[in-house]
Amino acid sequence: MNKALHARFLWCALAGATAGPACALDAGVPAGIYACTDAKGRRLTADRPIAECVDRDQRVLGSSGVELRRVGPTLTDNERAELDAQRRREQAEQRRVREERSRERALIARYPNQAAHDAERAEALSQTDQVANLARQRIQELQAQRVKIDGEMEFYRKDPSKAPASLRRQLDENRSSQEEQQRFIQQQEQEKSRINQRFDAELVPLRALWSAAAAAAAPTGR
Repeated sequence: MNKALHARFLWCALAGATAGPACALDAGVPAGIYACTDAKGRRLTADRPIAECVDRDQRVLGSSGVELRRVGPTLTDNERAELDAQRRREQAEQRRVREERSRERALIARYPNQAAHDAERAEALSQTDQVANLARQRIQELQAQRVKIDGEMEFYRKDPSKAPASLRRQLDENRSSQEEQQRFIQQQEQEKSRINQRFDAELVPLRALWSAAAAAAAPTGR
């Protein structure tokens, strides 16, 4: 295969379907049906050089299915590496698009309108508040216990070290428990912040999806 035909063949293989009829009708690449078995064992046919088989023989068949000729591998090692890299990029982009479309379908199914989205946000925040309120109630109980402990410690105000070990232990445990509950409340406030950030981020694609759905449902004028 001469250099010009080699270059044309390579361009057609890389361009794939986007090449349109340019490759199938180009005099530089003889007409016919290209057939091959790719690296994955798939049997492929096309009206132009097959990108998946540029590293192996391709059969060129006539309209009756008779083999007219064979086209050998057309890529150098560097060209094959370039093609493999391009395939990986295309596959990665296709996966990204599929995953994005899947996420969008899941979002619009879960939140068909903003009212549904707002309601779930409010519910998530409410649950977090309920958990935090339980911690606040526990702090009130601990504070009441602390009053009693302080009353007993009053007898040892001049020298707290003389207080019974059990009483000092109650004081330490009470203090630690209150600090723990305060930390827990702070964690719930941080969780509320994360919830709001998540719902705010979801609103960006959702608004576009809602608009598209509304436009699709709107009656068209004649």
